[in-house]
Amino acid sequence: MADRNKKLSASEFRDALTAQAKAIGFADIGIAPANLDPSIGKRLQQWLNDGCHGDMVWMENRADQRAHPQTLWSDVRSVIMLGMSYAPPHDPLGDIHKQDNGLFSVYAQGGDYHKWVKKALKTLARWIVENEARLPSKSLGKGSPQIKVFVDTAPVMEKPLAQMSGLGWQGKHSNLVSKSHGSWLFLGAIYTNLELPADPAGQDRCGSCTACQSICPTSAFIEPYRLDARKCISYLTIEHDGPIAHHLRKPMGNRVYGCDDCLAICPWNKFADSAQRNRAFLPRAEFVLPDLHSLLTLTKSDFEVVFAGSAIKRIGRNRMVRNACIAAGNSGNHTLLPDLTLLLTDESAMVRGAAIWALWQIDPQHTLSLKEIWEKQEQDTSVLAEWQQTCPSAVELAA
Repeated sequence: MADRNKKLSASEFRDALTAQAKAIGFADIGIAPANLDPSIGKRLQQWLNDGCHGDMVWMENRADQRAHPQTLWSDVRSVIMLGMSYAPPHDPLGDIHKQDNGLFSVYAQGGDYHKWVKKALKTLARWIVENEARLPSKSLGKGSPQIKVFVDTAPVMEKPLAQMSGLGWQGKHSNLVSKSHGSWLFLGAIYTNLELPADPAGQDRCGSCTACQSICPTSAFIEPYRLDARKCISYLTIEHDGPIAHHLRKPMGNRVYGCDDCLAICPWNKFADSAQRNRAFLPRAEFVLPDLHSLLTLTKSDFEVVFAGSAIKRIGRNRMVRNACIAAGNSGNHTLLPDLTLLLTDESAMVRGAAIWALWQIDPQHTLSLKEIWEKQEQDTSVLAEWQQTCPSAVELAA
């Protein structure tokens, strides 16, 4: 800016803010008031009361701060919502048929979005503070501008706020849909004490479409706009720590980290341009359809090295290998039997149990012979239960 002390009108400041956001790498920006309709908080509480959040107890612990931004920070007056594109160049649904490979969700194939979006938010926040003298007179009350930035790890309801800011609307799959970017936006929020003019809220444009509801492999949607996370493959592969229910394993297919089906099928994605994807989220070669052998044989140290700088690292080695076991079982690939057999001695009971199921899917007779050896040596009750539930006795099998 040529004159750093010249006051800007509200529209001039907004234009400058938008230009700066785009220069930093954001694809879209909107401004919302720092309040949510009471109905949003009520829906959240009902969802929690119904147990739809599964093991994500952190969601219920700070539910009030999610529903009321000013409970999280009493001085907040406006919320600047930003979207960063990670639109893929091809349809991810084409990869679910490649059964000998593990499938990572598109969002996780590049750099960790927490790091890159937060870095960009801090850069934009710093720009606002540095241009305090140019802020519209009505925007600043007493004192100087104050700012807090959030990316997915704080009790912030990014999607309702994004809809209020005009970035798009919450679709029937419960995620944000943008007319320009489809379902492929990472969201970040800047809470500020500035009084900034709000943008018109986004309007629901899902119409009668039910594509996202129909495609879900595990029927995780209770109704449009309402997801039961306990059935969601993204939740099962990322958040859930323990054995995955048997009836949900087959529908998981080759998905070993997340699931994109309900996002990818959305017809609004035809307007998304992969050229607008932030370069930080370009896929790493080792994250694009890795072979299952490489995932099944991961050690803890291997995992730490391979997934350094990735959002995937947060699930840890054991969950990844558990997920790979299920994908291996679904593949029917006999060349994976040695890897799965070796995992019967794994230190993780969760992994041992998943390996039993996978072995049975590929070769029941071989698995029965292993059962005679390993069941007698097993001490963990969950693994013993897996042997009993997965493998009938030889007599039962013959019958």
